[in-house]
Amino acid sequence: MTTPNATHIAVLDDELDITQLLGNYLKTHGFRVSQLHSGRALMDLMARDAPALVLLDLGLPGEDGFVIARQLREHWRCGLVIVTGRGDAVDKVVGLEVGADDYVTKPFDLRELVARVKAVLRRIEGAPAGPAAAAPAPAAPDRLVFERFQLDTGARRLTHPDGHDVPLTSGEFDLLCVLARHPGRVLSRDFLLEQTRGREAGPFDRTIDVQVGRLRKKIEADPEQPQIIRSVRSAGYVFVPQVTSS
Repeated sequence: MTTPNATHIAVLDDELDITQLLGNYLKTHGFRVSQLHSGRALMDLMARDAPALVLLDLGLPGEDGFVIARQLREHWRCGLVIVTGRGDAVDKVVGLEVGADDYVTKPFDLRELVARVKAVLRRIEGAPAGPAAAAPAPAAPDRLVFERFQLDTGARRLTHPDGHDVPLTSGEFDLLCVLARHPGRVLSRDFLLEQTRGREAGPFDRTIDVQVGRLRKKIEADPEQPQIIRSVRSAGYVFVPQVTSS
């Protein structure tokens, strides 16, 4: 049953049976759901009642799902999960490059999809990972500073040296936090994937490479010659600059 303060999710798919199936199932898990069938309808919804997360199909008649995804990332902060029949690896990479937090191919298991939705929402909300019964870890610093960037982990905000906010997806933010908390250490892709996606991590570890590439475009002076996040051949990545906390 949906509660008055339920998390709002938008489902965009041109197939009515898909939106109804997803809508009904998500409602049984306590979400408030808007079922949509066009990019224009989604943009109208974003303007008046923006959802916390969007489930987006790429195969919309007469519309480019990647363009819609890019518009979402440019203008709104929300979770984005692509749900599509396009399972080609290139499409997955492009989907992640335009800012999707996850990529699910049809046919899908409803229980798995809801688990992925909840995982993205947890990352957006900054909920702590790990079992509820575990002993609390020492509090991490709220603010990390490197190369005059300020990474506010509590507010989930990255401030550029010139003062403007750097827009990051939830996945990019989580990855940057992990890197900045382990400066000077070579971190494997498996470690980064586990730290950012936990039990929901899948075998598609290209996700980390894509997100590192996006981060470099946003924080490196020259993304082609990175000085902040460097690759270590056959090993992973290392966060180079000194990091201070406050």
